[in-house]
Amino acid sequence: MSDQLHIALVGNPNSGKSSLFNSLTGLNQKVGNFPGVTVDKKTGISKISEKIVAKIIDLPGTYSLYPKRNDEWVSYKVLLDEDKDIKADIIVLIADASNLKRNLLFCSQIIDLKRPVVVALTMMDIAKKNNIQIDIAGLERELGVLVVPVNPRKNKGITQLKKAIEKTVENIAKTPERDFIKTKALAPDAIEKVLKLFPGISNYRAIHYLINHENFLLDEPVQEAIENIERSTNFNPSKTQAEEILQRYSKIKNIMQQTVVEADPLQKTLFTQKLDDILLHRTWGYLILFGVLFLLFQCIFLLAQFPMDGIEWTFAKAGSWLAGVLPHSWFSDLIVNGILAGLSGILVFVPQIMILFGLITLLEDTGYMARISFLTDRVMRKAGLNGKSVMPMISGLACAVPAIMSARNIENKKERLLTIMCTPLMSCSARLPVFTVLIALIIPNKIFFGFISLQGIVMMLMYFIGTIMALLSAYVMKFFIKSKERSFFILELPIYREPRWKNVLSTMVEKAKVFVFQAGKVIMVISLLLWILSSYGPANKMRSVTQKYNALEAQQPAQTLGLERIKRTEYLQNSYAGILGKTIEPVIRPLGYDWKIGIALITSFAAREVFVGTMATLYSVGDKDENNETLRQKMNAARWPDGRKVYTLAAGLSLLIFYVLAMQCMSTLAIVKRETKSWKWPLIMLTYMTGLAYIMSFITYNLFK
Repeated sequence: MSDQLHIALVGNPNSGKSSLFNSLTGLNQKVGNFPGVTVDKKTGISKISEKIVAKIIDLPGTYSLYPKRNDEWVSYKVLLDEDKDIKADIIVLIADASNLKRNLLFCSQIIDLKRPVVVALTMMDIAKKNNIQIDIAGLERELGVLVVPVNPRKNKGITQLKKAIEKTVENIAKTPERDFIKTKALAPDAIEKVLKLFPGISNYRAIHYLINHENFLLDEPVQEAIENIERSTNFNPSKTQAEEILQRYSKIKNIMQQTVVEADPLQKTLFTQKLDDILLHRTWGYLILFGVLFLLFQCIFLLAQFPMDGIEWTFAKAGSWLAGVLPHSWFSDLIVNGILAGLSGILVFVPQIMILFGLITLLEDTGYMARISFLTDRVMRKAGLNGKSVMPMISGLACAVPAIMSARNIENKKERLLTIMCTPLMSCSARLPVFTVLIALIIPNKIFFGFISLQGIVMMLMYFIGTIMALLSAYVMKFFIKSKERSFFILELPIYREPRWKNVLSTMVEKAKVFVFQAGKVIMVISLLLWILSSYGPANKMRSVTQKYNALEAQQPAQTLGLERIKRTEYLQNSYAGILGKTIEPVIRPLGYDWKIGIALITSFAAREVFVGTMATLYSVGDKDENNETLRQKMNAARWPDGRKVYTLAAGLSLLIFYVLAMQCMSTLAIVKRETKSWKWPLIMLTYMTGLAYIMSFITYNLFK
């Protein structure tokens, strides 16, 4: 036994595994991919004792030793010792004390593999809150392994867990004597013959060789020998698996009766069933879902209106004051029209982002988000997807990058690829600032019946359009992506719970911080770069503008103020940013866009929300004497050379549709390449989404023009 121990952390999803990994390893962590598979691999170093230093491997969450998804196969092969790159000396199984029955199934399977295992019991605080009492000593006795209650978030029980690991190391050569169930009785003849091929393995591992040997790195003669054993003994994998699971749950039921005291769950179950009769009703369920989403978008506008107005007013006044007190120079121009304008484009949208994520967290905490997956499964299947596609698509309302990564949970490769290809059409939080400024610009702030906002209705329509186009895109692509795999949708509906208000508030604050410090950095950098490109241009062109207006001011001294304004506009048009915008203007003119919008479309490829920062900078540079005006006021005053408004209803709606549909996010394209392991799919995504955005924006502009 080497000094460095290899410990694998395993457990059901959402059992507290990541928290325990963080607690054990601290800052000594590395993140990569498991060899040959696009599945996150987290490893870290932990000092178990004075003599033992362990390498901790955080394996993907799984419910049992019967894998379906790529990430479950990773965990499965490590536990079966069939992964040539990753070996585990000890297994630490994380079990959720508040849902022990389900967690013990996986635990019992690992015990029967005869691997050294320690059980870390998490969520003890939730179990206590639900009046669940667990006899730890009794549970250890029944399972035959060490059981340690831990609370990684509060760093409780970690020392005891390390001592249990150390004790297990001392007895690592001893194979557990007891089987959890009589595994050999499941297929005695077949198991006996497999044991001759692999001396020393457990009976239960022999069953898994019979079921999944094709997926293991075994020599061809060995593979053929196992096939012969299956045929000669009439081994039935499905029947064996079903019998095993029934026996395990029967034993788990007895253990639960002896070691766990639960509050009567009947009352909660009845309440959940009664509520589900309404919320999952074939008619009322969909109407309630529509009502929930309607209220969500109304809240985004109505609740955020006053703080947003306050932030806008504050920055407008600050800009006006600074422009008055600072001496006129390039430095003051940079402060007011570069930095301050960029900051205003970031902070003004923080209230809406906090409200959106607060409400989404509320839906998740109460258990309603799982019901949304259930309700939409039928619609998803018609589009070539299934109910599991809902969670990545809903996650896409926050950000497409983690949403696409979460599509790994979809077992069917075709449905997973369809989900990846259509998820970016869901309106992410980066689009929210764009929607907000454009809707406020072109849609009147009308309130119906005292609480229904017209702007909120239009906002909801933008999200609906994105969702509908995502489903239509998936429907079309399903005819081009071929697959013979069948898929099933199995979903565990949690009981309804009171939301954790502390969790809701912390999520709101965390998302605001992410937006300000991550998206904000991109916006600030591009705002400053745009200030430079908008303030400077080719020397000969800028010199020509200066000479032209010096001559005009000498000839018409009474018109100096008016000429100064026109001169600033011409400086902007002849700057590097202006030249770039004028170059692409012929392409975007049919959509109703001017060259300033063109620049915003280009910069938005870094991040969609940069649109607002771009506009803030361009209009600040062009209107130096009007720093007390808000961005919306400046955009509302924008005119074409012939005096027509730039932001008409037609142009505004066209721009909204473009941002709903266009693929303007380099990070999303990069993650699609990583997930599909090919540039083919991100290039298809960029082409079809940009083409779709252009065509639909062109139609929208001409319909409303």
